[in-house]
Amino acid sequence: MQQANDIKEITPSAAIDAISYGWRAKCLQRLVRMELPVPKSWAIGAETVQAIAAGHGVPRDALSAIFGREDALVSVRPSAQSPDWGGPGTVLNVGINDVTHKRLAKRIGQENADAIYLSFVQSYAIHIARLDPDMFAQHGPNALGDALRCYRDEMDEEFPQDPYRQLAEVLRSMARAWDGPTARLLRQAKGAPQDAPLGLVVQDMALAMGSGISGSGSIQFVDSVTGTPRVTGRFRGQHHGAAVGTGAETLYLTRDSRGPSLEDAAPEVFADLVRFGVAARERLREEMQIEFVVTEGQISIIDAVRVQRSSRASVRIAVALADDGIIPHSEAVMRVDPRSLGDLLHHQVDPRSPRDVLVRGINASPGAATGRIVFNSAAAQAFAARGEACVLVRRETVPEDIRGMHASVAVLTERGGTTSHAAVIARGLGRPCIVGASDLVIDNRNRQLLCKGRTFQEGDMITVDGSSGEALVGEATLLEPALDDSFTRLLDWADAAGGIGVRANADTPADARTARRFNAQGIGLCRTEHMFFDTDRLPAMREMIFADKPEDRRLALQRILPMQRQDFTELFEIMAGLPVTIRLFDPPLHEFLPHDRHGLHELAESLDLPLSDVTRRVEALSEFNPMLGMRGVRLGITVPEIYDMQARAIFEATVDASRKGAPIVPEIMIPLVSAMREVELVKNRVDAVAAEVRNERRTNFNYRLGVMVETPRAALRAGDIAAHSAFLSFGTNDLTQMTYGLSRDDAGRFMGIYVGQGVYAEDPFHVLDQDGVGELLLTGAQRGRAQRPDITISVCGEHGGNPESIQFCHQAGFDYVSCSPFRVPVARLASGQSAIRSAETGNR
Repeated sequence: MQQANDIKEITPSAAIDAISYGWRAKCLQRLVRMELPVPKSWAIGAETVQAIAAGHGVPRDALSAIFGREDALVSVRPSAQSPDWGGPGTVLNVGINDVTHKRLAKRIGQENADAIYLSFVQSYAIHIARLDPDMFAQHGPNALGDALRCYRDEMDEEFPQDPYRQLAEVLRSMARAWDGPTARLLRQAKGAPQDAPLGLVVQDMALAMGSGISGSGSIQFVDSVTGTPRVTGRFRGQHHGAAVGTGAETLYLTRDSRGPSLEDAAPEVFADLVRFGVAARERLREEMQIEFVVTEGQISIIDAVRVQRSSRASVRIAVALADDGIIPHSEAVMRVDPRSLGDLLHHQVDPRSPRDVLVRGINASPGAATGRIVFNSAAAQAFAARGEACVLVRRETVPEDIRGMHASVAVLTERGGTTSHAAVIARGLGRPCIVGASDLVIDNRNRQLLCKGRTFQEGDMITVDGSSGEALVGEATLLEPALDDSFTRLLDWADAAGGIGVRANADTPADARTARRFNAQGIGLCRTEHMFFDTDRLPAMREMIFADKPEDRRLALQRILPMQRQDFTELFEIMAGLPVTIRLFDPPLHEFLPHDRHGLHELAESLDLPLSDVTRRVEALSEFNPMLGMRGVRLGITVPEIYDMQARAIFEATVDASRKGAPIVPEIMIPLVSAMREVELVKNRVDAVAAEVRNERRTNFNYRLGVMVETPRAALRAGDIAAHSAFLSFGTNDLTQMTYGLSRDDAGRFMGIYVGQGVYAEDPFHVLDQDGVGELLLTGAQRGRAQRPDITISVCGEHGGNPESIQFCHQAGFDYVSCSPFRVPVARLASGQSAIRSAETGNR
């Protein structure tokens, strides 16, 4: 009895919900309520489908309404809670038998009736009885008879003539297919829970055959790639499933297409379809693709689904719906996945173009670019000097590759994860990047790239699709970025919703200009060490490293001071009074030294030192684990001349920039702190430099000193540290690395296996680990604010551009996040969505 109650005719008043009966059933009910010409349909609930899958049959009387009519033919379609979850294939023409076949022949002709019957026999035999498909690939004038005989021979019985049995077997097969292991894996990959229920929809067949205009097709009213208004689709005249009747032809929908059109052949039918589309858009509050059948000039609406769309189309459609008053601005903001905005900022591979995949890796930085393969920075710079686009291919990148990354249009590495050096720098530069492409074999000596039996030379053309994680052979067709009015307005609506502030990680004037273009609220992290790799500064930096006395180190750094001052002045002027947070020097010194014999020889010559002395000094600076060694504040305390020079450059730039515009209040951030005394020592020296500059320039200025919280101890001792800090900015890249005891550069080698086996729900370098690292953030923020209630709390690691992590920071009451410039739009949209969700639930 419960199963009978779980089978309902889809009427305007029927109690049908998407959870129990699925999205298709609910959508059909809405179409029925709009009085569109929908064939009679029935919804079968998830409970009944589960019972059928378990072996319980469907009572015959429960199906009596469906087959209690003469010559009833029906289709069966899946109806999961989400259309993205898929489901078993549709089965058409259930209920046809010898008697119905004869009656159909009189109505629509023998050939058409044979085609319908044959189509069902083949479908039933292959998908329901599970017989060999090759046995039922019949053609010719007697194909139907051959198929029926083949079924009888294989099954030792005649093809089932009872419509009730046919339908019961179809329902059982589809229910069991949904529970199969392959189907489970496929829908879980699309975000469905493991125990996702399935509903089914049974619908009267609308035959796409008969005299006059007859056929089937689909129509939509926006372009799936661009989102612009455009009628597209297909219409197959005299077409039914895989069977084709007399006079079949494919028509375009509109008369401005390249051939015969439905608009010309049947203008009334076309006009009705347009009218139905407008009504569906307004009532369903969405751009829909409508599936329809025309029988002798009469339309039947079979189904309607949300139009599949690209990222750029998603934005344009949401904004257009809001402009037309169909949805509010807040809903338009919520309808766009923040991650998809990355696709709009860069060129993208046209989804309609063919793809010859060279290798797959981790999609570390979005966008697409085409260029010639190069294997080192020197080659990249040489290609760029000739005006030729190139792709830097490396096993993994190191700081000295930055020049090559600047000269390249994209980066491809054999190793690395989402927060590896290549990934972080590429995102900051806005370069498409794929990391962890482990199938690559790089032969630097012969300048060759090998992958799965294919060999590529330096200079060969490839395309890096950083959005999909695929490197393609040759030059792919690219779509232009889509920073149009719809993009701008959507982000303005997101900003208006409130939410956490968004700043940018910017190391260069170009980064800062990009940040301004995307309306970042300031610079949350300026990594000063990247400025030292410039060819004009590297010799002075190396001279400083080899100096034995403080005065000699200061002398070498004096050569860098004017350049650093100019760097900061430009940043201040570009940001025009917005906050700029400058991180003091962080990396270990060995990164600025060569390690190959040729490089060591050149360094010895430039310093006028014996090669043996240079080699010994380089070896002395090497560390077993440099990321946990002499770097950050430890270097600033043991070699204080570096921080002294940087502080002076910042303060002199502050004075210079303030004279040209709004007063500047620089924010100076100390990296890798783990103890309060470290902050005290650096603060004393920075204060002293500030006093000197004030006296020398005879002017006053203010600055804010804060700490980058990257060690677990700093998070736990944040109360002590806050006593000397105006802000705490969590560097979640290193904090995650140190909390897990896991190298972010090597994690990509096995992270996929860990996530696949449920060790981690997500890659913790990609999505903030809220249970572990997140607890350290909450603890640090709580203890810091207990000591200093007005302290500013932020996140400046790559998690600052991740939507789930932004939601966490918003709920935790942080002041802002900072991310790479090209992720600022993503963060702005995620911030707005977080504020909207909080307003809806009554939380902060």
